[in-house]
Amino acid sequence: MRVLIVTDAWHPQVNGVVRTLTRLAQNLADLGVDAVFLTPDGFRTLPLPFYLDIRLALTSTRQVAQRIAQAAPDCIHLATEGPLGWMARRVCIADDLAFTTSYHTKFPEYLRARVPVPESWTYALLRKFHNAGQGVMVATPSLGGELARLGFTNIRPWTRGVDAEFFHPRQRRDLDLPGPVFLCVGRVAVEKNLPAFLDLDLPGSKVVVGDGPELAALKARYPDARFLGSRSNEDLARIYASSDVFVFPSRTDTFGNVLLEAMASGCPVAAFPVTGPRDIVDEGGVLSGDLRRAAMAALDVPREAARANALAYSWPECARQFLNHLRPAGGRLHSEQEKAPDVRGRDVSAGI
Repeated sequence: MRVLIVTDAWHPQVNGVVRTLTRLAQNLADLGVDAVFLTPDGFRTLPLPFYLDIRLALTSTRQVAQRIAQAAPDCIHLATEGPLGWMARRVCIADDLAFTTSYHTKFPEYLRARVPVPESWTYALLRKFHNAGQGVMVATPSLGGELARLGFTNIRPWTRGVDAEFFHPRQRRDLDLPGPVFLCVGRVAVEKNLPAFLDLDLPGSKVVVGDGPELAALKARYPDARFLGSRSNEDLARIYASSDVFVFPSRTDTFGNVLLEAMASGCPVAAFPVTGPRDIVDEGGVLSGDLRRAAMAALDVPREAARANALAYSWPECARQFLNHLRPAGGRLHSEQEKAPDVRGRDVSAGI
C-alpha cells in the first residue's frame, strides 16, 4: 500500500508537524505501508512572512497533478493548508480522488496575533479546505469539539506519540543552575505566549530551549532567563530530564508534542487548562488559569507519575490510527455514505 502525504511543512523546519510526519512514515513502514511525500523539496520557494525559515513552494496545479500521478498512491492525505495542500485539493476534486486532511495548527489565532484579520474569515477558509475531504484528523477530543462547533465535519481522532526510551529519566544530570529549574521548549514566537512564563515570579532558574523570530527581543527583555537556543537529540533529552517543571504557556497549540517529551523524561507539566494540556496532562502535572500556581504545585507532582502519563502514547498507535482513517483515492466517498464519529462522544475520547 502506498500513501501520498502532501505537506508544506518539511525539513529542515523544526516543529511538531515535521516531527509527527517523520515518525509517522517510520512507523507506517513497520506496518508494510510505503509513505511518500510531496513537499516543497524540488520547487522554487518563497519565505513565509513572520517565519522566514519556513519556505512555501512556488509551483502550479499542473505540476502538483504530475507529482500525484507519478506517485500512483492508493490513498492521499493533505497534511497542511499551504500552497501545496490547496493545489493538491484542487487536483483531487477535479479528478474525483478521495483524500483526507489533518488539522495541526490554529492559523486563525496565529494570524490574528500578527495582523488584524478576523478569525472568522480564516476559519471559513479552513472549513472549505477540510470539509471537501473524507475526514479531518485531529489530535485531541477538545480540538475536535472546537472544530465541530465551528462547522467542520467528518472529524476523526488521530493521537500523537513519544519515544519513551529516548526521552527517559535516566538522562537526568546536574544543569549547574540554581534550582528549581523551570523549563520551556518550543518555537520562540509570539503565538507561544512565552512572556506568560518569563514574567512569572518563580524561584530558581527559567530556561528556554528553541529558536524563532522573537528570540533576540526576549533575550533583551528577560536577561535573567537562560536562552539555550535550538537543542536536539541527547542534549535535549538531558535538559528535559534534568529540569524540575516543564512550563507550557501556549494557549493555541493543538496538541504539544513537547508535553509528552517532558513527561516521558519525568518532568511534570504546568500549563493553562486549554486544548492540548487538558487532554493529555492528567496526573502528569498541574493545570490552572494561574500559571505560577500551576508551576509551583507541579514541583510536588511525582516524576514517576509524569512518566506514567506519557507512556499511554506511542508512535505505533499514532500510525495505526492514521491508517484506519485513510480512504482509497480511486473513488470519492461522499459524506452521506459515511458516519463520522462524534468528537464529543465517549468513543472518540477512548480512541484518543
